Amino acid sequence: MKALQYFLSFFFLLVCVYACSEDYSPKPRGYFRIDLPEKEYQIFDSVFPYIFEYPVYAKIKLDLSPASEPYWADLYFPVFNATVHLSYKAVEKPTDLHLFFEDSRTFANKQIPKATAIYENPVIKPERDIYGLSYQIKGSGAASTYQFYLTDSANHFLRGALYFNFRPNNDSLAPVIDFIIDDIDHLIETLEWR
Repeated sequence: MKALQYFLSFFFLLVCVYACSEDYSPKPRGYFRIDLPEKEYQIFDSVFPYIFEYPVYAKIKLDLSPASEPYWADLYFPVFNATVHLSYKAVEKPTDLHLFFEDSRTFANKQIPKATAIYENPVIKPERDIYGLSYQIKGSGAASTYQFYLTDSANHFLRGALYFNFRPNNDSLAPVIDFIIDDIDHLIETLEWR
């Protein structure tokens, strides 16, 4: 019996020595695999003063918040828990556009403390009377990674901003952000005024 106790003690000691070798290296932190749906679009055509195509895996919800105005809507992506907030303003006088531009710039610049870069890209579609600017905001803690505004310079002004409904970690969300930005760019490409 003592021989068995010595053998088990020796075996346990041997396991401890080999288990504590210096060859151990921790595995890098990983993220869950993200399955992206196939791209397919449908038309948003209603009483709103604008028409566009949006993905079939997204839903249009009316903005019912107390501060909302007519023709405001949310393009909600339930699979990614993300929302593109769309706010529309009618241009009633030429000075309105200047105020709308400044508001859009202010909203984009609110991301500066968490952003590492903000890229501005002009949107010019004279055949459809669409002009504007998009802001791609880089940075792991930026709350909104993509914003845009579009106008016909006379009657319509549409602003959009992408937000996720949880604390951002944009490094791990990069594939989803790029995927949704493609959908927003498609919205911009297919937008028409009424």
